[in-house]
Amino acid sequence: MAFSELLDLVGGLGRFQVLQTVALMVSIMWLSTQNMLENFSAAVPSHRCWAPLLDNSTAQAGIPGELSPEALLAVSIPPGPNQRPHQCRRFRQPQWQLLDPNATASSWSEADTEPCVDGWVYDRSTFTSTIVMKWDLVCDSHALKPMAQSIYLAGILVGAAACGPASDRLGRRLVLTWSYLQMAVTVIEWTAARARTLVMTLNSLGFSFGHFLMAAVAYGVRDWTLLQLALSVPFFLFFLCSWWLAESARWLLTTGRLDQGLQELRRVAAINRKRAVWDSLTPEVLFSAMREELRVGQAPASLGTLLRIPSLRLRTCISTLCWFTFGFTFFGLALDLQALGSNIFLLQTLIGVVDIPAKTGTFLLLTHLGRRPTQATSMLLAGLCILANTLVPQEMGALRSALAVLGLGGVGAAFTCMTIYSSELFPTVLRMTAVGLGQMAARGGAILGPLVRLLDVHGTWLPLLVYGMVPVLSGLATLLLPETQNLPLPDTIQDVQNQAVKAATHGTLENSILKSTRF
Repeated sequence: MAFSELLDLVGGLGRFQVLQTVALMVSIMWLSTQNMLENFSAAVPSHRCWAPLLDNSTAQAGIPGELSPEALLAVSIPPGPNQRPHQCRRFRQPQWQLLDPNATASSWSEADTEPCVDGWVYDRSTFTSTIVMKWDLVCDSHALKPMAQSIYLAGILVGAAACGPASDRLGRRLVLTWSYLQMAVTVIEWTAARARTLVMTLNSLGFSFGHFLMAAVAYGVRDWTLLQLALSVPFFLFFLCSWWLAESARWLLTTGRLDQGLQELRRVAAINRKRAVWDSLTPEVLFSAMREELRVGQAPASLGTLLRIPSLRLRTCISTLCWFTFGFTFFGLALDLQALGSNIFLLQTLIGVVDIPAKTGTFLLLTHLGRRPTQATSMLLAGLCILANTLVPQEMGALRSALAVLGLGGVGAAFTCMTIYSSELFPTVLRMTAVGLGQMAARGGAILGPLVRLLDVHGTWLPLLVYGMVPVLSGLATLLLPETQNLPLPDTIQDVQNQAVKAATHGTLENSILKSTRF
């Protein structure tokens, strides 16, 4: 009897798994809003320099005659590159000659202008307050906005680096209480293999619903401080609820904590209304069932193990590349919604609209097609949609937005695959370490992704070329991974090595049969 059989005994898909999935799905939904928050809290509104004739009532009182606001704007603010009022410069002195209908661009020179030494005036029709308005993160200070974003993502990077190994050593629930980065993988260890894909897809859909939640809350709360508060307070409730979540019995047993593992298994049996098996769950039964896993699982496992063992090295490298691709491409595009269109509330909603069918379709593909081809296909489609945008003119804004949203949908589908696939590729004793490494790669990609936009000084197509090529390369690399569909979760490193041997033997047998049929 292995752990999968113990799980079937106490209920691999019952009330406990439903409650656990719902609890985590709700918290994931709120967690995803934090990732997209800067699209709204750091939105850059239309702005111009503060000018006395426009913004000082005393100066306006000294103007002879009556002039319209448009006329005062024309003599105070020079035209910018798009012939709209310049956002970063103003005239040193009012250029009254520009009111002459025959005035031309030669009527003034760059020497007549100066930076916005008295600050800026912002359009507050969409947002009453953002961090850009509060700290004037525009013009010469515009680079401070992505810096703030990078600091936030760097904090998550540190969390991913620390929480993965900590979960393998201290347990899933304890670390989950302080960090919701590991929540999706915790569920999979309590779920029967037949329902694993469904449960992980539902958790992934929590991010999709989070896009709708983000758009709705941001639409109703236009002040960045109140918006931050509204999206953060619920985490106090999640903190309290996290103590109800069960520790992974699989982890407890493979690390030799039989008494605690027995307690959690009995608890799940009670919730799933399988009290008849209560008496049959004894330490002797658990020890007998998990004897081989306990023997092999006592060997120390660390990050170095992932790279030292050949069967794990390839899985680690490609899985890490896929996680990097997700963070790099998704956050590079999704954290700059203003570049995709003027209505960021609608775009945020559309990302969720596309994400849901993409992930539900991924569930069907994972079930019938398998992990490896689904992962590769979603990555390739995402990359091709983004690359197609390099051929679309800037004037066709609607088509560019549609391709970008479709590309993000493909990346979201790939995320669903990765969450399931990477959990199945690694043994229990190293699973959270591997996932933590993947999350580190994802956050590293998320930090680098927005910086790629700096390449647009060499051509607006260049960032899109980079964003598109990375998923294509990752999709092709995925084809080198083994298929894990319908296989039990490996508990030990030996289980992974046995799977690799079986796959190699099966491949050799197929080749032999193919050769024999030719003759």
